[in-house]
Amino acid sequence: VTRMHFQWDWLYLCILIVNSVTAEIKNEETLDADVEVEDFDKQSQEPNVGRDKSSLEVVYQTPKPTGEVYFTETFDGELSGWVLSKTKKEDMDDNIAKYDGRWEVEELKENTVPGDRGLVLKSVAKHHAISAMLTKAFIFNNKPLIVQYEVNFQEGIDCGGAYIKLLSSSDDLNLEYFFDKTPYTIMFGPDKCGEDYKLHFIFRHKNPKTGECDEKHAKRPDVDLKKFYLDKKTHLYTLVLKPDDTFEMLIDQAVVSRGSLLEDMVPPVNPPKEIEDPSEKKPEDWDERPKIPDPNAVKPDDWDEDEPSKIEDPDAVKPEGWLDDEPQYVPDPNAKKPKDWDEEMDGEWEAPQIPNPKCESAPGCGHWVRPLKNNPKYKGKWKAPMIDNPNYQGIWSPRKIPNPDYFEDLHPFKMTAVSAVGLELWSMTSDIYFDNFIICSEKEVADRWAADGWGLKKLVASANEPGMFSQLVTAAEDHPWLWVLYILTLALPVGLGVLFCWPAKKTDEDIDFKKTDISEPIMKGELKQEREELDDDEIELEEEKENEDAVDEHDDIPDEHEGVEDIDDDDDEEENEIAGESQEEGDKSNKSGSEDEMKEADESTGSGDGPLKSVRKRRVRKD
Repeated sequence: VTRMHFQWDWLYLCILIVNSVTAEIKNEETLDADVEVEDFDKQSQEPNVGRDKSSLEVVYQTPKPTGEVYFTETFDGELSGWVLSKTKKEDMDDNIAKYDGRWEVEELKENTVPGDRGLVLKSVAKHHAISAMLTKAFIFNNKPLIVQYEVNFQEGIDCGGAYIKLLSSSDDLNLEYFFDKTPYTIMFGPDKCGEDYKLHFIFRHKNPKTGECDEKHAKRPDVDLKKFYLDKKTHLYTLVLKPDDTFEMLIDQAVVSRGSLLEDMVPPVNPPKEIEDPSEKKPEDWDERPKIPDPNAVKPDDWDEDEPSKIEDPDAVKPEGWLDDEPQYVPDPNAKKPKDWDEEMDGEWEAPQIPNPKCESAPGCGHWVRPLKNNPKYKGKWKAPMIDNPNYQGIWSPRKIPNPDYFEDLHPFKMTAVSAVGLELWSMTSDIYFDNFIICSEKEVADRWAADGWGLKKLVASANEPGMFSQLVTAAEDHPWLWVLYILTLALPVGLGVLFCWPAKKTDEDIDFKKTDISEPIMKGELKQEREELDDDEIELEEEKENEDAVDEHDDIPDEHEGVEDIDDDDDEEENEIAGESQEEGDKSNKSGSEDEMKEADESTGSGDGPLKSVRKRRVRKD
């Protein structure tokens, strides 16, 4: 029973480990545990189902918006409506200030969907700027703002961004002069340089008092964004701004960051009510020292500040064999003066110095100097001990005054209206792919748009995913501890097979039960001796019977003698039969022999012509 419990325990452990590995692989397909997946509209995924001919062959149709939108772009047709910038960046050299980066409309390099094209940034280490007007301006009033588009870093990304800008509405907005200082209301999207992976959400807030605009940055997401930049897959970036002054950022329709425009922006939208008085200065007699030297302390008379920290060791002795007359370094005898050496220009040539070879086998060369040791009398410069400062007044800080620039904007969602979208980028990596821009106010419209575009790309990419083994290896590269689970998962079936299928070890009881002892054959002489002993036992039994049955003594005596005579007459015949039977029973176990003997004794009670059986019965009773 204990063995079976042990085997079932191993089986349960195997199931738990396999489940943990399966859960880890599923987690790799999602974001981190902190990512909250949005509830999708199931109908937004239905258009994809009817378009699939197979897992690798799909029929693409250009997405069409299903509701009110402010801007859409699929790049499947001509690049109409987009304007290349013709201006330059300010405060830069002319050769690098131009926005001369090249744009192309192409299909994806990998996981291509036939007919689906996007805008691709092609140049490396150049400035790019392109923009387009919205179908109609978005005014921040009582409707949410949803900005959504796709990005694929087809070659990975070393340093560069893929964010978009929503340009502020103004009468003098000219897209041909779109550059880094063009006023914008919102900037959103991925950005990376070195090992700093960012997802920007910046909005420019207008100070109601001064009229100046300040950039407000959302706090960094807690999710690891690295894989979105390096996996060379198309990812969907979504920004949702709501009239209740909250926001959400999503990647692949999963929330990676959410917060409040009033509480989760840096610097805060609203300034502090009080500030430090800029005109106040710290008094000259203000004492900020918590500790001061004890003014009453006196240096001890035996304190000698002139003692050095190190002195020569007087007990040191020069090692035997020290070469006092040999220098530590000698000119290299193999060195030769260069042919182009000019003594007038370069001076007199001297061979380079090398360690003296004679010093290698000696304790040392040159003038011997006693080594130094710590001076036991050294105390250093005397300083008075520190005590609490009785005049300590604490750390000074200026007093607080009301902030003259204070304001309270309770609804920062009401930003400057936007009328154009632009890409103003610089990158050290080429082939950054953009596709399927949409700006709208309804989440359902954005989800349906994503299903018709990004959903199809995701379907093709999933069909082209590597096998299970490659996914396991990839997961282990990100989480090396998974190798331990893999090894245990492979080893456990083997161990369980051994536990369940390997023959059980024989116990001592089994060995004793199955062990057979070969019976030794009974010889004729031994049988005769045994019969004589049994005869004596029979006589004793008969005497006891005579005492018990005194009434029938006369009738019973002849019968007893007759029985004895019968035994004597058949001795030789019975001995031969018993000897033959003993030889045949020689291969039986002791236990079997005892059982037969008991059986013969029982049979002898009902038979009058079996004297030997009667004798055996008596022997059994005596034993």
